[in-house]
This record gives sequence, C-alpha cells and structure tokens, in this order.
Amino acid sequence: MALQISVAPAANGWVVRSEAFDNELMFEAGGRAEAAARSLAARYAQAGRPTEVNIFLRDGALAGRFMHHAAA
Repeated sequence: MALQISVAPAANGWVVRSEAFDNELMFEAGGRAEAAARSLAARYAQAGRPTEVNIFLRDGALAGRFMHHAAA
C-alpha cells in the first residue's frame, strides 16, 4: 500500500499531512504546499516506498492525485 500524503486547506493557509511524519507542515500558499508534498513523495519513492499525494480544494473536493512509484 502506498504512503499517503495530503494537502488540504487550513484556517491560515494550507497543511501537508502524512502518517510518515509527526507534525503537519503549514504553508501560506497552496502551490508551495503542493510542491513540498510532491518533493517529499519523490524522496520516499526514491527510498523504495510508493507514495500517493492527494490535493484537496477549500470545499473539500479532491483536486488531484499523484502517484510516485517506488524506485527499483
């Protein structure tokens, strides 16, 4: 099963969450949060762990899903 990383709206910006790390990452801009999430996913995939990034809109709808396949 792929490691899940999500980008979702928060009161003062955007948050990146995953069971892989203890603390949420906070960003003022959604684009920066998405870039950070995708960068983390690429690192986990390079280390051999498949990772899925889910991006959510302010209304809670799923805006996008990106799969990062584990490096062989």
